[in-house]
Amino acid sequence: MGQGLSCRTREEHGLFSAVQIGDLETVITLLERDPSLLYQSSIYDKLSPLHIAAAYGQIEVMSFLLDQSIHPDIVNRYKQTPLMLAAMHGKISCARKLLEAGANILMFDSVHGRTCLHYAAYYGHSECLQAFLSAAHSSHVAESWGFARFVNVRDATGATPLHLAARQRRPDCVHILLDSGALVSASSGGYGYPGSTPLHLAARGGSMDCVRELLAWGADRLQRDSSGRIPYMVAMKHKHGACAALLNPSSAEPLVWPSPLKFISELNPETKVLLERALMEANSEREKSILKGLACSVPSPSHSDGDTSVDDNISEGSNNEMCCICFDQVCTIEVRHCGHQMCAQCTLALCCHNKPNPNTARVSTPVCPFCRSSIAQLVVVKSKTEDEMERDSNSLKIKKSRKSRTFGEGSSSFRGLSAVGSLGKMSSRGSGRIAADSSDWIDKR
Repeated sequence: MGQGLSCRTREEHGLFSAVQIGDLETVITLLERDPSLLYQSSIYDKLSPLHIAAAYGQIEVMSFLLDQSIHPDIVNRYKQTPLMLAAMHGKISCARKLLEAGANILMFDSVHGRTCLHYAAYYGHSECLQAFLSAAHSSHVAESWGFARFVNVRDATGATPLHLAARQRRPDCVHILLDSGALVSASSGGYGYPGSTPLHLAARGGSMDCVRELLAWGADRLQRDSSGRIPYMVAMKHKHGACAALLNPSSAEPLVWPSPLKFISELNPETKVLLERALMEANSEREKSILKGLACSVPSPSHSDGDTSVDDNISEGSNNEMCCICFDQVCTIEVRHCGHQMCAQCTLALCCHNKPNPNTARVSTPVCPFCRSSIAQLVVVKSKTEDEMERDSNSLKIKKSRKSRTFGEGSSSFRGLSAVGSLGKMSSRGSGRIAADSSDWIDKR
C-alpha cells in the first residue's frame, strides 16, 4: 500500500509539472492512465491542474482541461478561482478562455474578499481588467448586479478596484476604471487606512500619473480621511513633494473631466481621445507652473506662444479650417446637427470647467457658441478632399491678393493726403503710428 501511495504521489507531481511547463502530451498520457488525477490538487494550497495552467498561461493545456468538463470556478485553499490567478499573473489569453467557458466574475476569495477585478487592478494588468469589464457588460452581471455596482465592488476591507490601482501606482488601470464609471472619491472602510479615497492612496504611493488622472476626473483635494487628513497632508508625510505640490489646496484647480460632458448623449471614441488629450495638455501647463513655484493660471484656448499671424500657423498640408474662436488651432471637433466646428481646446473650455461645487444647482447643458443650440453630440471633423483643399487654397490666395492691394491703395491715398497736409480728415484705415506723430490728430482724438 505504501508503494502504491508513493507512485500515485509521483504521478500527481508529474501531472502538475507537465501542466506547469505546458507539456500537453504528458498531461494526456497521465490522465489516460489515471482519469482521477484530473480532480486532484496540491497538498497545501489545494491548487488544481486548472489553477496551475491559468497561473502559468498554458492555454493549450487549459483548453484540454476545460474540454474534460472541469468546472472553471473550482477554488483552491483561499477560495481563489483560476480566473483570479490568471488576473494576478496577467495571463490574458487564459482569462479570456475561462470567460468563454463561463467563469463567474463575481466570485470572492477568502483572504481579502476580492474579485478578479480587484486582482487585475492590484497587479496592474490592464488587458485583464478590460476583459472583465467587457464581460460584465455582456453577461448576467449587468442584469443581476448592475455594471456600476460591479465596477465599484468592495473587498472585505472596503476597497474598490480603483483604491487598489491607485495605491499600487497603476495609472493605466486607474484610467480604465474611471472611464468605466468608478467613483473617484469613494471612501474606503479599511484597507489599513480607514476613510481613504483613491486620491489619498495615490498620494501615499507618490504616483504623479495616478494623481493627475484622479484630479482630472474630479477627485476632491479637500476630502478628509478618518484621521482628518487631506491628500496633501498624506503626500507631505511620505515626502512626495511633487505630488504634494499638485494636491496643495492653495494651487489652482485643474480642469475636470468628464462631469460637464455627461449632458452629451453620444461621444464617439475618437472625439473623446481628442478632448482628453486637450485636457491633459491644459493640466500639464498648470502642473509645470506649479512645480516651478510660479503663480499658476491655466492658459486660455486663445493662448499663443508667439506673435505669429494666423497664416503662419496654417501648414500647407492642413485639411481643416482654423478655429474661429481662438484663431490658433485647427478645427478638429464638430457639433452634430448644427455643423459648427471648433478646436479641441475650445470645445474643452466650453464643456469642461473647474470641479463643480456639489452644493450648487445642476450645471446647465453646454451650448454651441455660434448658434446657441444645445450640444447633444460631438464628432471628429472629417478631413477635406483634395478638391476642397485646392478651392480653399485658391480662396486664401485671392484674399491675400486683395489684402495686399488694399494696403497699396491705402499707402497711395496717404501720400496724396500728406501732400495736401490734411491729416485731420484721414480715414481710420491709415497707419496708427504715423497718425500718432501728429499733435493735431491727437488733440482732436
